[in-house]
Amino acid sequence: MPLGDTGAVTDEEALVAVEREVGLMFRRGRARVAELSRRVHPELDGMAYSMLGYIEQAGRVRVTDVGVHFAVGKGTVSRQIRALEELGLVAREADPLDRRAALVSLTDDGRRRFESARDVRMRRVREVMGGWSREDVDRFADLLHRFNEVLGEPPAE
Repeated sequence: MPLGDTGAVTDEEALVAVEREVGLMFRRGRARVAELSRRVHPELDGMAYSMLGYIEQAGRVRVTDVGVHFAVGKGTVSRQIRALEELGLVAREADPLDRRAALVSLTDDGRRRFESARDVRMRRVREVMGGWSREDVDRFADLLHRFNEVLGEPPAE
């Protein structure tokens, strides 16, 4: 990819190629999350699977923080968490520091199901990247991190 003296991308074709490949990655990712969701539970949707992953990573987390993390409203996160509870995948409890707030965590069954789906996902990542050098994998991870950091910033006006 041609770079100017400042390191900024100057080739429009290269940017179009990146946009096309990122779009393809997102579409495939959504399909993959839907598949993994069904592995956890046949009635689970993709957003709920992502929420399970966040809750698993956090341990115990406020419901409001789940909503903030996914940039969804209170009603949406409440419906998703309620569905996860009804499926027996998460448990809700009052926050001891603020009884008005609720904390959620994975149930034992939720953790087992999520970890099983994650193992399938990681097996696929290992298959796909198995022929890559460690340096290439590290570089790819660094570039994806850099890209995601920029995506997380508010758009320039």
